[in-house]
Amino acid sequence: MNATSERTKFPLVYVRGFAGDTSGINSVVDDPFYGFNEGSTHVRVGVDNQPGFHQFESPLLRLHLDEGYEILVEGGQDAYLQSHETIPADSVWIHRFYDPSASTWSGEPSEFRLEDAASDLLALIDKLKAKSGAPRVHLVAHSMGGLICRCLLQKVLPDLGRDPADCVDKLFTYGTPHGGIAFDVGFGVLEKVRDAVGINGADIFGPRRMYEYLTPAAQTDPDGPPEAWSAREMPQGGGAFPRDRVFCLVGTNPQDYDVARGLSAAAVGARSDGLVQIENARVPGAHTAFVHRSHSGRYGLVNSEEGYQNLRRFLFGDRKVEASLVGHRLPPEGDCVGWQAEVQLSVRGMPVVMHERLASHWCPIQLSGRPSEESEEPEQAADDERSDGGVPLTTVFLGSALERPPDSPAMRYALHLRVLTLRERRGIFLFNDHLEQAADFDDILIVDIGTRQSGAGIWAAWNSTVPGAIRDLDLSGEPLSDEDPGSGTWVAHIPLPESAWPIVGEGSNVRLVVSPWS
Repeated sequence: MNATSERTKFPLVYVRGFAGDTSGINSVVDDPFYGFNEGSTHVRVGVDNQPGFHQFESPLLRLHLDEGYEILVEGGQDAYLQSHETIPADSVWIHRFYDPSASTWSGEPSEFRLEDAASDLLALIDKLKAKSGAPRVHLVAHSMGGLICRCLLQKVLPDLGRDPADCVDKLFTYGTPHGGIAFDVGFGVLEKVRDAVGINGADIFGPRRMYEYLTPAAQTDPDGPPEAWSAREMPQGGGAFPRDRVFCLVGTNPQDYDVARGLSAAAVGARSDGLVQIENARVPGAHTAFVHRSHSGRYGLVNSEEGYQNLRRFLFGDRKVEASLVGHRLPPEGDCVGWQAEVQLSVRGMPVVMHERLASHWCPIQLSGRPSEESEEPEQAADDERSDGGVPLTTVFLGSALERPPDSPAMRYALHLRVLTLRERRGIFLFNDHLEQAADFDDILIVDIGTRQSGAGIWAAWNSTVPGAIRDLDLSGEPLSDEDPGSGTWVAHIPLPESAWPIVGEGSNVRLVVSPWS
């Protein structure tokens, strides 16, 4: 689990989202950083019910303050690149792909085309690599910007015979419609009209256009996408960009997305961030975190503490911790019973929940009622269940160099796990003995990862076994045994408390796998 003290720095390129018509584009190009400099303020209930003020400076400023990334502008970032032979690798760059399409500049504006934006992104990346000496760059994208990045990785570079992993180190997306944009209303008519008319270029969120810009020329079917084709999938193997280097931040709060006076959120539906439906905002097999934020605006994903903390740890952390529910055996109570799990993840020192999948946010983890070793592959298994029957709960990235209490050498986080049942017959919920939001099992796993006098490793305890406050908990003694000492990772199983055994069985565990991350 040792991590190198010297970490390679990569230039970071931000790619913004869809601006809409010409007036929207003109508004965007007036912003020198395309929105990556937008912060926010939050108010929450504090002591004695007094409002507590929290200010988030913006991801651009926080990267500068926390990670020492430079913001280099001398009349324009392009002008800076043209006038300097070398640049520092730890620098932030904005892909200003909308500038040629603005009518506020002199000259004739050009029509925006996503493939052109992806090709121009490659030109910027090659220039940054040459002048910084860095082997690759980090890509950070909001909404449609993630599709521009995927067009680069899945079409532009393969068409040139270049390996995407030679250009890009990691891709982080905020609310990207990886599966397109669909609506809960209109029975599919709205999507067909959008894709046929292409108002303001919005057909880029429909399957035919997505197939065109996400598929290499040599593999494109002129008749359009095959029936089984899914825009969400990032093909693997054969020089494809590895999904393990992709992180999808998914928003679950449509209420605060007020574009078109709330009509967008109403059309897309409750299972969304107000513009992108939850299931369309993630790539199967990529790292994912769910946060209760909207697509953009006052409580948007990009200008949120939750988004930044996930971004920072994915890009610069040195530990990856995967938690899964394994060995569970849910009671076979008949077809009328459904099982769900809810999870929330908090990291010590952070004022926000880093990841939360709740039924009230329309994104609980669906559990199978079958014994895990007998699990089949349900349709959603690509997201919520592995072939070995284990159910992924969270993947969190931690940084050993990040802030923590001076008297504690360990990185600590808490995983809140709840298991609930739903009873229905012929699609109708049964409420005879139902207690809304009352979980059958509810506990918090506290995990320490680091070094103590007894050595390096993992320490863990369930909150139900801890007397007193969590902040006073001292997880001392011998660490959990490493069950796979020769692999370079630390593997441990933590049995669920006895109170959970009647629900999930005596063999149920949370499996933790800690591996180096770079």
